[in-house]
Amino acid sequence: MSLMVWGYLIAGLVLLVAGAEVLVRGAAKLAAQFGIPPLIIGLTVVAFGTSAPETAVSVQAALAGSGDLAIGNVVGSNIANVLLILGLTALIAPLIVSRQLIRLDVPIMIGASLLTLALAWDGSLSKLDGLLLFAGIVAYTGFLIVSAYREKNIAADDEFAKEFTLHEPAKPYAWLINLLLIVLGLVLLVSGANLLVEGAVSLARALGLSELVIGLTVVAVGTSLPELATSLLAALRGERDIAVGNIVGSNIFNLLCVLGLASMVSPAPILVAANALAFDFPVMIGVALVCLPIFFSGYRINRWEGLLFLAYYAAYTLYLVLSAAGRPVAEQFAAAMLGYVLPLTAITLLVIAVQSWRKDRLQG
Repeated sequence: MSLMVWGYLIAGLVLLVAGAEVLVRGAAKLAAQFGIPPLIIGLTVVAFGTSAPETAVSVQAALAGSGDLAIGNVVGSNIANVLLILGLTALIAPLIVSRQLIRLDVPIMIGASLLTLALAWDGSLSKLDGLLLFAGIVAYTGFLIVSAYREKNIAADDEFAKEFTLHEPAKPYAWLINLLLIVLGLVLLVSGANLLVEGAVSLARALGLSELVIGLTVVAVGTSLPELATSLLAALRGERDIAVGNIVGSNIFNLLCVLGLASMVSPAPILVAANALAFDFPVMIGVALVCLPIFFSGYRINRWEGLLFLAYYAAYTLYLVLSAAGRPVAEQFAAAMLGYVLPLTAITLLVIAVQSWRKDRLQG
């Protein structure tokens, strides 16, 4: 395997992260110049921007006929977002979980995961499936905007304005500069996606691995770097509720927007591998489901829960490695995880959540 393959991967990731940052900065400031409130900008421009790397890679993969890479990128990113990124972030500081996140966003994330599995159950995602998924993100974003206008959140509004310096007076020709930033961000994203997809396909062939495995691991973690940086910085700054909201929102966008767009632009229906339906999709749904009792237990993610997330991500990655190597123990390992470890963990967390809920009621 040549160094050029790794060069493509690294250059692609760098361009994707830089492109997402430039695009978000330019679009946020341009929107502010048109009088759009900072909170609405945060719920739309920033939310779409953090998922821009996943969007660029999955759309490019779908156009190139690498459906496994597009699927693996989204499913792997959602798994990594919760288990790896929230796990690492919770180790830095226990994370606060808002009640709205538990009542609305986490159930939507679970619903989007189940809907995606239902649509892919026939072994493919068609243009109609993609349209249904994308309609979901339009409805979700519209609901967030309406809710934001009804319930003015001055603190959150100021937070987004401060983060992106939206309250500063606009300089002459600022609109042109911001427009150029948007164009530059899009160019960087497309270029990065092309390099990453080409590098990922070459890496899969060189190592004798499937594109699905590369998408679930290397590409998924790489395109999740913006979420990792955002959540870690939020935790270090003490904005620990944003760290969780960022991940849940990203997972919803990945399924509804990224996979929806990829399915819509793909020349042919995106084929979904049988092993992905049998294992990776259930793991993604299990990760989404386990968030509810963990988030509900005291409305926070403690360090031990973050460590549990990381342990599960290590186990999931180990399974992918064993399975790719053709080891017979991989199937036994998967059966043990799905049949015993995950259900026992879910029951334990559910009991903890019920105890916390009863405690809250007694204290209330």
